[in-house]
Amino acid sequence: MLSRTAGNLYWMGRYLERADFTARLIEATQRLAALPTSYGGAGNAWESALAATWMTQAHAERGLALDEQQISDFLTLDPANPSSIRSCLEAARANARSVRTALTEEAWEAVNTAWLEVSRYGTRLDGRDAIGPLLELVKHAVAAFEGAAQRTMLRGDAFWFVNLGSAIERADNSARLLDVKYHLLLPRGETVGGSLDYFQWTTILRTVSAMTAYRWVYRDTVKPWLVADLLILNRQIPRSLASCYDELLRHLDLLASVTGKRGPAHRLASAGHARLSRSNIDTIFSDGLHEFLNQFIIDNNKLGEAIAEQYLF
Repeated sequence: MLSRTAGNLYWMGRYLERADFTARLIEATQRLAALPTSYGGAGNAWESALAATWMTQAHAERGLALDEQQISDFLTLDPANPSSIRSCLEAARANARSVRTALTEEAWEAVNTAWLEVSRYGTRLDGRDAIGPLLELVKHAVAAFEGAAQRTMLRGDAFWFVNLGSAIERADNSARLLDVKYHLLLPRGETVGGSLDYFQWTTILRTVSAMTAYRWVYRDTVKPWLVADLLILNRQIPRSLASCYDELLRHLDLLASVTGKRGPAHRLASAGHARLSRSNIDTIFSDGLHEFLNQFIIDNNKLGEAIAEQYLF
């Protein structure tokens, strides 16, 4: 496979995953912001959404207000924001179009339809009621692509590169979401385990559709260390860091079996996988959750760069 083709497939996977995450984040932020102030409403809920997408500085440079309407527009339909849902789906569609023959008809139609449907919304939300259908559209569109890819694509390098992109983006998103909650979202003076803390951790679970999974696994009330354990170390949930690195390592191994070569990407993925396998949640919290997640994000970015250098350039 040409490196350009591999790059298009890899970034298509990343952009689709990012669009899905942003849609889920906005939906959860709306839920948190709608709570009474004493339970975490208003406050910094929308600012935390910007922080979770690392768009705080870009939003400030545009001179936009820190309110629901302008942040929602910025994260959903703003063409000047490269990480907005619109921009992500446009980029995913452009990448998919460049490698049309590497995709099945069903997979291509899912990406193309997603972009066409979202582009009809224009570049600004038409009132608050418009955002709900948009977010549902995005989530269903990404799920449709994943279903089409799983059911119709050959288990070969094209499929592996799409999944590499999705897994590395998913790991990054989960880590940033947890870090924003633990390090930024809880205001000073609030107690860990208080009512505000409870609703924010619940919001994180809902963002990644893990509320039911949490109840099945732990059969307990929402507790910060258990939520962190679920989203960092529990391999049963697809969005956990450990599960993402299982998938990354598996697809890198499959690529190595075809090319007969291993490189820096394999070493970094193996090191990250081993670190997660050795970790336990008590040690992570005692050493500092923020420090652990910050180092994970740095290492995950290095892995992304190594994959690019090894396969995509």
